[in-house]
Amino acid sequence: MSETEQRIEIPDPYSIALDEIDVMDPRLFHEDKHWRYFERLRQEDPVHLSEREHAGRFWSITKFDDIMAIDTNHRLFSSAHGIALGPRVDLNSHAEPSAFNMFISTDPPKHDEQRATVSAVVAPPNLKLLESTIRERAGAILDALPVGETFDWVDTVSIELTTQMLATLFDFPFEDRRKLTRWSDVVTAGQEEGIVESREEGRQEMLSCLEYFTRLWHERVGKPGNDLVSMLANGDATRDMQPYEFLGNLLLLIVGGNDTTRNSITGGVLALNENPFEYEKLRADHGLVPNMVSEIIRWQSPIAYMRRTANEDCEVRDKQILKGDQLLMWYISGNRDEDFIPNANQFQVDRPHARHHLAFGFGIHRCMGNRMAEMQLRVLWEEIMKRFETIEVVGEARRNYSTFIHGFRELPVRVHAL
Repeated sequence: MSETEQRIEIPDPYSIALDEIDVMDPRLFHEDKHWRYFERLRQEDPVHLSEREHAGRFWSITKFDDIMAIDTNHRLFSSAHGIALGPRVDLNSHAEPSAFNMFISTDPPKHDEQRATVSAVVAPPNLKLLESTIRERAGAILDALPVGETFDWVDTVSIELTTQMLATLFDFPFEDRRKLTRWSDVVTAGQEEGIVESREEGRQEMLSCLEYFTRLWHERVGKPGNDLVSMLANGDATRDMQPYEFLGNLLLLIVGGNDTTRNSITGGVLALNENPFEYEKLRADHGLVPNMVSEIIRWQSPIAYMRRTANEDCEVRDKQILKGDQLLMWYISGNRDEDFIPNANQFQVDRPHARHHLAFGFGIHRCMGNRMAEMQLRVLWEEIMKRFETIEVVGEARRNYSTFIHGFRELPVRVHAL
């Protein structure tokens, strides 16, 4: 973030005209000031029009039921033009889609075929086999923590556990596993965060990712296995992918398996510190862990939004959506919609119907790894509660400068043993 941007104060959302509200400002998320902006939109303009020169018209969808309706109607609201706000779309053009693609940015039948190729890695039988590995690794990470000393929870626990499991899913060389973290950060971070110094540096790192995985691909062609690279290399729908489509699907799987879970792991620690009565409930009843996991995921909403593109003129809540308009489904807002989630602005470890949230999406693009994410969080918290009286937050959280990945760069904590 530049010095100029730091000097510009973020206004109270109720002090500005409604049409001036722009929830695509990453400063809102970096400074954790987006909540009241979405509150006002839900109350006064739940289908909110904005326009930018690069992107054209786009709509912020902020209510639970509207998001659900769009997310489950892939025929009218397409993913084929991207899942994040991008250049304006001309659906009358016959230009070929970009070769840099991923199956979440496609519609059926291609989406269904490619997703089916890799979905077995998170099918219930495989998850059952993975649970003991997750528990062993979580325990080892927690046992190595410096009790009573300050450390960064994000890097030491959240990133380390999710990256270890991601390396397992890819059968990626374990000693190089932090490359996965690096590539995930490069593809999701804004340039303002300083993860890379230039777009060219970012492009070179993506080419390095492609080169590394291409080597693994060639090693596994003709050798079907239970890891993601083998599945892609030998699947009928994926074995003939062009290099940049392979890279796109790799990045989808890396980010999906890394950023979302790691930010929920961190978000849960922060939520319990901000709501000490809920922490007391959990200490009194460890059986609340599975329910709390769903509440953490709702509360954190690690993917802030997903984009769809209107395939034809239509209406959403009496607003005239034009063919080619982009619609941003703000999961982070829908998950705080009190018309559909009672007391949505309260964190409750014993919330009834806690899995009734939008964080994984709905319809054909519902998060493929949702059960894997829930299992990692559940196992980690079960192991935490065996070892520590509290995980104490002892400093300010440093948040992402991003409107897409809602998460953290640092969280200083101390752990206190039982």
